This record gives sequence, C-alpha cells and structure tokens, in this order.
Amino acid sequence: MLMAAMLLMASEISAKSEKLPRKQLLNDQWQFVQNDSNFTKAHAVTLPHDWSILQRFDVNAPTGNDGAYLPAGKGWYRRQLTLGKAYEGKKVRLYFEGVYMNSHVYVNGQLAGGWPYGYSGFWVDATPYIKIGQNEIVVSVDNSQQKNCRWYSGSGIYRNVWLVTTPKTYIDDWSVQVNTPDIHHVELSATVIREDGTTYPISRTIEVAEPRLWSPDDPYLYQTELEVPGTDRISVTYGIRTIEFDGEKGLRLNGKPIKLNGACVHHDNGILGAAAYDEAEYRKARLMKEAGFNAVRTSHNPPSEAFLRACDEVGLLVIDESFDGWREHKNENVHDYSTLFDEWWQRDVEAMVRRDRLHPSIFCWSTGNEVIERKKIEVVKTAHNLAESIRANDPQHRPVTSALAAWDRDWDIYDPLAAEHDIVGYNYLIFLAEGDHKRVPKRVMMQTESYPRDAWRNYRQTMDHSYIFGDFVWTGLDYLGESGIGRYYYEGEVPGESWERPLYPWHAAYCGDVDFTGMRKPISHYRSMIWNEKGEKLFLAVREPDGYHGKVKTSMWSTWPTQESWTWPGWEGKPIEVEVYSREPRVSLYLNNQLVAEQPTAEMKATFTLPYQPGTLRAVAGNEQSELQTAGAPARIRLTADRDRMATGGLAFVTIEITDAQGRVVPTADTEMTFSVAGNASLLAAGNADIKDEDPYFDNRHRAWHGRALAVVRNTGRQGKSTLTVTAKGLPAARLVLK
Repeated sequence: MLMAAMLLMASEISAKSEKLPRKQLLNDQWQFVQNDSNFTKAHAVTLPHDWSILQRFDVNAPTGNDGAYLPAGKGWYRRQLTLGKAYEGKKVRLYFEGVYMNSHVYVNGQLAGGWPYGYSGFWVDATPYIKIGQNEIVVSVDNSQQKNCRWYSGSGIYRNVWLVTTPKTYIDDWSVQVNTPDIHHVELSATVIREDGTTYPISRTIEVAEPRLWSPDDPYLYQTELEVPGTDRISVTYGIRTIEFDGEKGLRLNGKPIKLNGACVHHDNGILGAAAYDEAEYRKARLMKEAGFNAVRTSHNPPSEAFLRACDEVGLLVIDESFDGWREHKNENVHDYSTLFDEWWQRDVEAMVRRDRLHPSIFCWSTGNEVIERKKIEVVKTAHNLAESIRANDPQHRPVTSALAAWDRDWDIYDPLAAEHDIVGYNYLIFLAEGDHKRVPKRVMMQTESYPRDAWRNYRQTMDHSYIFGDFVWTGLDYLGESGIGRYYYEGEVPGESWERPLYPWHAAYCGDVDFTGMRKPISHYRSMIWNEKGEKLFLAVREPDGYHGKVKTSMWSTWPTQESWTWPGWEGKPIEVEVYSREPRVSLYLNNQLVAEQPTAEMKATFTLPYQPGTLRAVAGNEQSELQTAGAPARIRLTADRDRMATGGLAFVTIEITDAQGRVVPTADTEMTFSVAGNASLLAAGNADIKDEDPYFDNRHRAWHGRALAVVRNTGRQGKSTLTVTAKGLPAARLVLK
C-alpha cells in the first residue's frame, strides 16, 4: 500500500512538471528511515527535516552538551520521481542546499554525488542516471561520528532540495556574478556550459541613471535576467552599494560612515531545531532587525540561502563565515572539520562564495573562528590561501576577516596572522585595540564576539575609535547546544561553565538577546537604545531579588536575571532593584503614583532600590513614560499569530500568553498546556524559553515559562481553515483560526 501511494503521488508530480519550470522545489513526498536502510520501515516526511529535534533529550546522547543532548546517528531518504517525455534531452540536476552530514546521493541505484561538509550547498548532475518514467532518489546521511560540532548541528536534509531542469546547454547557476565598478553601471556575467562540456562567457551591462543604493535603512533590490536566447535564462536579484574602509575614516557604506551593532547567530531555529524553513529563517532575520541590530555574523558556518535573502530584504549587513576550525580539532573525539580540511577547504570556500556573492547584505567574508593552530607559523600560509581563494571568486572584492582570540598573554605573536586579513576580528579582546593601533597603525578591527554584559563598554570603544568598525555580541538569539552558556543559576546547583562539565538538563545557550519564544530580554532593549538614537526611548525592567528563588550565580556570558515584571509575590516589603534605560539625562520612578526618586542616568541607565509593593510602577523621562503592573491570578490564555494567512506548506508562529482577567501577562505562571490543531494544518513544534525544560519540542504538552510559550503551526496544503486550540486545567480553552 505504501509503494502504491508513492507511485500515485509521483505521477501527479509528473503531470504538473510537463511545463518544465527551470527550478522546482522537491521538498515533499520523501520517505525516511533512521539507523536502518530498510525502507519498509520508512515513514513520510516533508523537507526541511531534522531528525534529531524529533527525539527526546538524552543525557547519554553522544552529541553531549554541544549537541543539545539529542541523538544523531544515520538516516536514509527516498523519493520517487516520474519524469514525462518533456524531460527527454534535458539537463536534469538536483540542488541540495544543505545536508548534515556526509551525504551520498543515489539516482536509480547509481552514486551520483554527495558532500561531507553539512553546511555547504551542492549540486548533483542526475542526467546520466535518470530515465523517462519512474525514477528513485535515495540520500544517505551519516551524522554518527560524534562529536563533530561545537553547537547543535541537527541531522538530515535540513535545508531545501530543488529539481533544476534546463537544456543541455545551460547557464551555470553559481557562475553568475554582479559587479558594480561604479554606482551607475552594473556588470552581470556568467558561464554557459555546452552539451559537450566546453564553456563560454556571457555578459550584460546595465546603466542606472539614478541608482537607489542598498543599505540597512533602505534595503532596495533590483531584479533582472541573464539569457542565452533560445537556450536558458536565469533570474538575478542584486543590490547596488559601495563598501570602503580604512583606519582613518572607518567603514563607509555608500560613502557614509557606519558603525556595526552586530549579533552572532547560529543556524538553528530554536524549538524547530536545524530545519531551515523559509519562514523561520526570515523570522530570525526580522527578530534581529527588530532588536535594533544592523549586522549579523553567521557563526560559524555558511547559513541558509533563505536567511541571506531575508538579510537582503530587511537590511542586515552580514559576515558570511566558512568554518569554525581548520587543521587542528576542537572536538574531543576528532570528528570535526579538521578531518576534512586539507581535502575539502577549497571546494567548501568556493561553494560559499559562489553561492552567496550576489547578496548585497554580505559586506565581509570570514575564513574561520579561533583556530587552534594560531601560534604555528604555517597558519599564516593557510590564512593567506583561504583569503586568496575568496578573492578569486568574489568580483566585488569584499574584505576578508577571521575571528582571532588568545586565552593567554601572547597576543602580539598573532600579528603576521592578522596581517593576512583586510579586517581583523577580535573575539572578546577589543580592549587591546588602542595598543594595537599604536603598534600597527593601519590595522582596522571589529569585535567579532563580545560578552552581553559589556554592551556599554563595547559601544564606547566602537564609537570612540575610527579604526574599530563595530561589535558583534555573542549572541543575538538563544540557540541549541553549547548547553548552559549564558545561564544564571542558584547556589547549590551544579556550578561553572558549559565546557567545564555537563550541565544537563540545560540543552541550549541562554546568552541571546532574544529567547526561544522570540521575546526580547531586557538586555536587548538596553543594547538597542544605546546604538539607535532614533529607536527606543525608555524601558523599565526589574532585577530578580537575590534570594527570591535562591542566591543568584552568574556565568561569563550571562547577565543578571532581569524581567519586564512587577509581579514578585512573597517579596513584599523587601528591597528590590529597578533598572530604567533612557537616553534622557534624568529619570523619575513612581510606585502607585508616589514619587520614589529622581536620578541622573549614567551609561543610559538609572538604578533604583525600593521596598517591593504590588501595584503600578512607572518611569518618566522627558516626554516618555513606561509602566509595569502587578498581575493577578491566571484567568485566560491569549493566542497571537505572526501572520493572518499561511501559504501552502508555510508556517505560523503563535505566541501563547497566560494572562489575568485584565489581560496582563502573569510572569509567574508555569501552567501546563495541551496544543491541538484541526483543519488544514499540523502542529510542528511547541515549547517555551526555559532551556532546561526536558519536554521535547515535538510533544503537544508544554508548560508556560514566565507566562509565555510558543507554538509553530504548518499548513499542510489542504483547502480551508485550521484551528489551534490550547487548553489548560482551570482556564477556558483558547482557539485561534488560521487561514
């Protein structure tokens, strides 16, 4: 019965594909089996697919703290594909945006291609193996060698797959280049591959009389086509902008000085795991933009194409990064990229640059991060080769960087390594900038990683020195793996940092400005206020009293637990600290309409200490006011979707809040809820921002944390509406209709 159903679906695809679009998404109708190649045990999946996130947390999982304590292993995917007569004489290729990792692609039983590095996109020429009629694609994935990554990688075909059909003479997709010798001229070029394998170039020059320049404030994109008449054509999206930099005038975008308020971001999507759904990738970029950032660093690997498109569209500058390490391993079991470096680095660098060079958001390439062999003289040659490979493949001549670090006093020893980069990336060491500038006056710098708590110091360092372009905090978003980084904990709990010992059940990092539900933490509002003069004006937050849940202990990447809350039952009459963030020189604080105090701001912050009393806390600064009210008992469940309509296969992110009778979020609520979806959608994931909660994200039962949770609903492609229902004991059910 299973095979019959698959053949039926394949024939339906064939009928639709007679029009032969150049590029067809091939995400549906896959069969998957884990740790066994016997497809009689397979079940249906739709890509993107991360099989690790669909399992339970396991303290004994070989991925350990780095991999979020989730199982990895091996997997096999199979898809039937029926090709009609219109495909006869065509070039048929498969494009995999990312498979983690060690993939092999078989077409009708013949090995057609594959790729070991899980973050590179790759092409498979299926033409020699396909036939008119029924075809079978099988993909094997081996993520069993653990540990192979210092953060959560996910497992499987976690990015999109495409079927690309062209004439036998066609435009090589990754050969397309856009160069702007000046803002009034756009030069497009590409390579055409003939049927016999020989090649020839094509080009086109476009004159732009009044160019609209791409920038974070105006991310304007142009679109055009490159065409070989009667043979092939390809759509090209690009932006027009200029990048200049030096130690005297700093970084200039379109001739104007710019400083970078940046965030490092890993590739996962929180409760969705590594699965790179287009909507999730766009949401990630949007959350960073809304949090006040104007730049991101893709630490420590090339991101999804959808994420880069989103950065193009919302206006985020990007450092596109290739690797975490080079020849020397960072993982204890020696399964990381060090095992691939010598054989694969050039192909992976070329895959990154050739795939991504059309994106105007990318202003800089990064070749690595804190490489272990940084004190060895041969590392200079390696850095040189990596940078030259990038430059050879990028007609826009973007600058090259890598993130340097030293955990001892031997910093000057890295000068020859630093000299191989156009911009030197400093991880946590920007305080050395002034001395380095005196020693190497032409060096230009940016802090490629920084501690969240150092927001003000890093802002001032960047603004006070022209040769420092910006700061990239670690990190913009909470992420899976590196479990426990950024955590705060209480006396009596397991102490220390994540690399010192396992910290299960912590299964993620809590150092992000934005948590797993998309909620901005107070540090995010503070950072945005510092950097964005025209942004937020006032924010009111409350520090968790030391001893409220226990004596607070912080870690290197953490900030003090602080909430946008004036609900602290049981603390009445005891001292509590209130933080007010403001650009005004003075702020006033009121409790229940009584003036508590007026204070000057220092570093855009004022801190007040007062006895806690329930009621209304209000801050006033200039013409701005902000208030917090004590919440009552939980009374309702409020559901809010990020969109009114879902496209076929699309997602809706639904925020769940436990509120009191007046609609105020109850920050103390940890209500257990049950999620169900009816109609033309399904529940894809649900969870909260408590990254030591052991409930798996595929489960339909989760509790709130600080009164909030998140559900992700996916449209299944059927006609009609769908309904998300959330129930909890003692509260009326909440329903949300999604179209």
